[in-house]
This record gives sequence, structure tokens and C-alpha cells, in this order.
Amino acid sequence: MIGVGNDLRGDDAAGLEVVRRLGTLPGVLVSEHHGEAVDLLDRWQDATAVVLVDTIRSGAAPGTIHRIDASAEAIPSRLRRASSHTIGVGEAIELGRTLGRLPERVVVYGIEGVRFESGSELSEEVRAGIGELIDAVAREARALRSRPSTGTHG
Repeated sequence: MIGVGNDLRGDDAAGLEVVRRLGTLPGVLVSEHHGEAVDLLDRWQDATAVVLVDTIRSGAAPGTIHRIDASAEAIPSRLRRASSHTIGVGEAIELGRTLGRLPERVVVYGIEGVRFESGSELSEEVRAGIGELIDAVAREARALRSRPSTGTHG
């Protein structure tokens, strides 16, 4: 499980907050990613399953939780540029797919953010949705951990 974000930009820290709270989830490797999303290709290189958690901006109501099974479908174009990063998680996933460097299973959870100013804290809307997001991500990670690998990557 990889939480993507920036602690110094308000709601952009939501993915980091989720993985910090789930850091003791048995049998699940948890890490934080503060850099560019394209670096995720190296991070997940040996993984068969990855859950990514990030904050997005798609125009939905703040605090809305999105789930995308990126191993089953392409990231919708409306969400590809929805990241607060220069190259978003969606673009990194699609690049990984094109290069044949995508783990067998990739599930993305995003929470709709509203506050991204430098030095700001999590918005009330995102803070209110964090508990539900943590529960969903934990369920997903447990399900992926118990699912056998098919040995194919795509």
C-alpha cells in the first residue's frame, strides 16, 4: 500500500494520513510517497498487488471517495489530470501499463480534496471522510493479500 501526498499542502496529505494510520496492518507493506508519481514505477517494480491512496480534484464534492481498479480498466481521462502533482498517479499508472511495468493488481483510492494551499491543514470535508477511506483501503488490502497471484503482469 502506498500513500501519495505532501504534508505541507492541506488535503494533499490525506493519502499519507491513511497509510500512517494503517502502518501496522498485518501482512501488508505500507509506504509513503512524497515525490513525483512517475517514481512509483520503480516503487512497485516487484509487487504483484498495490493499493494507492491519493487526494484528487475531479470536481466531485469534497470528501467524496473514489475507487478505481486500474488493473481492470484504464484510469478515466477525467481523473488522469485530477492529481495535485505535476505528473499524476493516473498518468503514472497508464505509463506503467504502456511500458509493461504495472503490477498484476492495482487499485487506486482517491479522496476529493478542496484545500491545497501551502501550509494549510486537512479540510473538514476530507477529515470527515478519512475514517471511511481507511476502512475501505484496509478491506481492499486484506482482500488483495488473500487473493492468489495469477503470475501475469499487465
